[in-house]
Amino acid sequence: MKMDLTDTTAGEINKALIEGRRAIGTPAVGMVLTLVIVTDEENAYDALRAASDASREHPSRTLVVIRRVSRTPRDRTASRLDAEVRVGAEAGTGETVILRLYGEVSDHADSVVLPLLLPDAPVVVWWPVNAPVDPAEDPLGALAQRRVTDTYAAEQPVRELAARAETYTPGDTDLAWTRITPWRSMLAAALDQVDCEVGSVEVEGEEFNPSCELLAMWLADRLGVPVQRSLSSGPGLTAVRMETTCGPVVLDRADGSLAHLSIQGQPGRAVALQRRDTAELIAEELRRLDPDDTYAAALRYGVERLSMGADAVATLADAPAEPPERDAEKGAEDEAVTEVDVSESEAGTEEGQAERPTPNSLARKAASK
Repeated sequence: MKMDLTDTTAGEINKALIEGRRAIGTPAVGMVLTLVIVTDEENAYDALRAASDASREHPSRTLVVIRRVSRTPRDRTASRLDAEVRVGAEAGTGETVILRLYGEVSDHADSVVLPLLLPDAPVVVWWPVNAPVDPAEDPLGALAQRRVTDTYAAEQPVRELAARAETYTPGDTDLAWTRITPWRSMLAAALDQVDCEVGSVEVEGEEFNPSCELLAMWLADRLGVPVQRSLSSGPGLTAVRMETTCGPVVLDRADGSLAHLSIQGQPGRAVALQRRDTAELIAEELRRLDPDDTYAAALRYGVERLSMGADAVATLADAPAEPPERDAEKGAEDEAVTEVDVSESEAGTEEGQAERPTPNSLARKAASK
């Protein structure tokens, strides 16, 4: 069942939801959370389809917030809220409300969303594209226990990872991190099968792929060894090679679906590592709503430290940094000392030339004696 509401309010939307549930004969609310999707008109369809598929595992009320662009000054000062309410088969196993905000109300989306949240249920906010710099400080993000972004959709994914590390708040997560869950599980299981130490790691994958960077940072943080990033044509992650005291451990996935795991002294085996769609990623994120400390540790490790050795990283982390003012003073002192040395050497040269004995001076000295 689908109902369109034009120039409406949050109260009328709630009333439409109740009427829709009664019309289809399911008045009881059996949803476990509220999923708020903040997107634009271009990406709304794909995001809503992924959320609808994920609702089969997590029945939820899905609120899609779309801020419409106002093209004239009159439209920017006016406010209007249009809504599309879907219940029953139109909304999967939950309820869906598509909110289109016009004018000034688009700057106060939290005041529209707040009355529509399920009571006593967790809230998850997902930005498929154009996530804020600090999701926890965003008005909509402040309503949620879990905030989901996707750095893969950013224009500069690697730089976006650095920004996420600076503004990380417990409850933040990233679909780029969710994509490497099977890789992390398989690599941990492979190391459990051998009794040896890892010396170095190489992570191979596409350029500007945040999942490759996150996996490399996770390995560097957990193993404490140098991790090298190498490039390939993809798709996504293609291989991880670990040099150990027992021989190499290699997990290679060249085609994006089937991987090959090889461990020194053991027969090779095929591993299913198919690339997952967005619906599976969102469903995984909705299974746990507590802070992900492992993601936080990997994110804060830093992309710039991947090419450095473990000893160099520790030295860099422990070395106290001198303030710029002290560096400038030290440089000025060094220049002054250099000038003094040069002056003294020049003076010494002139004095030496003046006191240098000549044949006439030696003759006069001998005659005086």
